[in-house]
Amino acid sequence: MKITIIEPKDGDEDEIIIRCRQLDKRLLKLIYAIKAGENKITALQGSNYFQVEPEEIYYFEAVDNRVFLYLEKEVYETKRRLYELEEFFQDTDFFRASKSCIVNLAKVKSLSPAFNGRFEALMKNGERVMISRQYVPVLKEKLGL
Repeated sequence: MKITIIEPKDGDEDEIIIRCRQLDKRLLKLIYAIKAGENKITALQGSNYFQVEPEEIYYFEAVDNRVFLYLEKEVYETKRRLYELEEFFQDTDFFRASKSCIVNLAKVKSLSPAFNGRFEALMKNGERVMISRQYVPVLKEKLGL
């Protein structure tokens, strides 16, 4: 694989061109990582709004018709619904772990089988998130198992 970087002229927009014989999973993952990295999530904490980088997010959780996003130490609220976030982060490291939770696999420290066919994800910040047995096959596919 050859990589060429050309600095654009003043006033030109940054552009990425991919020339390949076949668009495989590796390239798709790279494309979606770039795409997800440029889209910040607007989040609310108290009465203040913040722009959060997707790679900072550990997981999203829906509680009482509100959606929260969890970072390493902070918790914010977003006005987006889980299904919107699931579509937004489709084919990235985010995946639906249960009806009320979307997990960033890049922030998972370890996975272990739990009771009744479920899995438990230990996040890098020490929190634990349950993965419903309904979503375990999707998890295994994402991990190539």
